[in-house]
Amino acid sequence: MKLPLWGSALSATLLVQVVSSFAGAVIPLLGPLLTQRWGLAPESIGYVSAVVSVGICWFLACGNPMLDHHGPVRALQIGLACVAAGLLLMAQPFAAIGLAGALLIGLGLAPNTPAGSQILMRTAPAGHRTLVFSIKQAGVPLGGAIAGFAVAPMVLGLGFAGAIWAVVAVVLISALAVQPFRRSLDAEKGTQNRAWARMFLSPSSLSRSARVLSAHASLPMLTALGVSFSISQACITAFTATYMVTRHGRTLAEAGHLVATLLIASTFARIFFGWLADRMGNGLQLLCVLALAAGSATALLIGTAGTNPWLIYPCMALVGATSMGWNGVHMAELARVSPPALIGDVTSGASLFGFLGAICGPLVFAVIANRTGSFDWPFLLVAGQLAVSGAFALWYLRRRPSA
Repeated sequence: MKLPLWGSALSATLLVQVVSSFAGAVIPLLGPLLTQRWGLAPESIGYVSAVVSVGICWFLACGNPMLDHHGPVRALQIGLACVAAGLLLMAQPFAAIGLAGALLIGLGLAPNTPAGSQILMRTAPAGHRTLVFSIKQAGVPLGGAIAGFAVAPMVLGLGFAGAIWAVVAVVLISALAVQPFRRSLDAEKGTQNRAWARMFLSPSSLSRSARVLSAHASLPMLTALGVSFSISQACITAFTATYMVTRHGRTLAEAGHLVATLLIASTFARIFFGWLADRMGNGLQLLCVLALAAGSATALLIGTAGTNPWLIYPCMALVGATSMGWNGVHMAELARVSPPALIGDVTSGASLFGFLGAICGPLVFAVIANRTGSFDWPFLLVAGQLAVSGAFALWYLRRRPSA
């Protein structure tokens, strides 16, 4: 049976999103092993996550000419190849080479946002657009959840190097699997710019990413909320496994199950919130409520982490649903208010600022954790900034309903 164009688009983007997320989740899940292998303190995994975010920001700031030149599907394939190469570099027993691999992984993960938005905005049915975007974005936690269940058994069965090679094989096979979709989905390319490689290194691309966010009155507030959510999500994904292993005596497998719970909950939440946003007709208001709920849920998790082990799982699910269930609604809302010709630029620009938050968040978290000798205070600060952002955005909406 031949899929409709939007079905092909969702299938291709969802597959790449799941596999990219699966590969990216290997880093925090193997955090205790990687830092030990490199002779670094456990909290140093936050610096690795920050370098991944640097790579993502680099592409989001400067990569749109490459995306226009090659087309979105080819850009996704190039990204998967970069992820595979980066994982192989991270497997080396030298921190400098590992950080270079983390940068390459970030460059490879970044095309998912602008390429996916271009494809889905062009093909998704208008009445279900937020739901389609959210299903695609549900691939982020789904891939992480698969990693949470699979990484520890892979390490036990194949060894550290064997597990890395297995993940690399999955990534490369997926890059080949989306090739049949390229003819139909890359039919509408942007400007053929053979100087895209030179523009990839141009500082002026960063200022253009900032200017394009003035294209609609709602974009600054949407971008600010995205930054706040990104800080929270980056810190939670980067430090949860290490926090559970080093502070609460969990095994690597138990920490993986907890992270999987977090991500499975966010997978279903993204789809549900996408459906809800379509029914409400107000994605920005829903994002504000989620920010308040996520701040409260994160504080609750920290308060219960050292108590009854069975309480941790529902708390982890609540954190995942609220603090990671936002992304599909956010991407769809950005695409909805953007001028059609600027969808890729706007989603790249907003995501760029989000990932700048994802860089600074883990860095500040690691510094505070190192100074205080505790993960609790930085987690509570993460929760607080998200709740304050949600409250301010709600106040802004009530003051300016038309924004």
